[in-house]
Amino acid sequence: MAGPNPKRMIMPPTRATAAADELRRRILEGEYPAGMPLRQAILAEELGISRIPFRLVQTVAHKGAVVAGFSADEVEELFEFRALLEPVLLEKSAPRLTQADYEELDAILRGYSDELRAQNPGRWGVLNTELHSVLYRRAGRPRMLATVEQLLQSTDRFTRMQLYYTDGREKAEREHLEIVTECRAGNVKKAARLLRSHILTAGEALVTLLKNRQQQSGITKT
Repeated sequence: MAGPNPKRMIMPPTRATAAADELRRRILEGEYPAGMPLRQAILAEELGISRIPFRLVQTVAHKGAVVAGFSADEVEELFEFRALLEPVLLEKSAPRLTQADYEELDAILRGYSDELRAQNPGRWGVLNTELHSVLYRRAGRPRMLATVEQLLQSTDRFTRMQLYYTDGREKAEREHLEIVTECRAGNVKKAARLLRSHILTAGEALVTLLKNRQQQSGITKT
């Protein structure tokens, strides 16, 4: 008797959570591009669920569930929103970061460098989100932090795209190190300024990339 197919198995904590994580991975890593129709019956069989429980999916009239896309303007807004909130969180969190936090940040920076050298884009967005989350964890602002975590999740696939298709990889690596270094030295205001610039310049590069791709493909959003 054949054993279970590991690709079909969804393990605890819960089936819905695991299914959402797997669907997220497929979308963020580009296996399911924006606008791709998602056949719920097929996904239900693959993921062991009865419906698609995921925000990166939207329902379109006469098409059903498709991978959600964002226009360049929408992406620009997401990064502008991040640039408003994240420096505030950093200013509140940085003075409270512990030695253990900095050791974790150093490990993330090393991992980020390793994955850049290995050309492993599937890990870039994950490590970027981890770095930002650790930087803000001591802010004592749970609602603001929850909002930023949603923004980071929403911009994750675009961060990967920006790093992959532009020269932003080494720049992001350098800027992350500078932000952590200034926090460690107690230069919190400078770190917050660097963070804001880091977010906005990454967003600008991505918006330029998206607009160029839209022009090349002849796709415009009305």
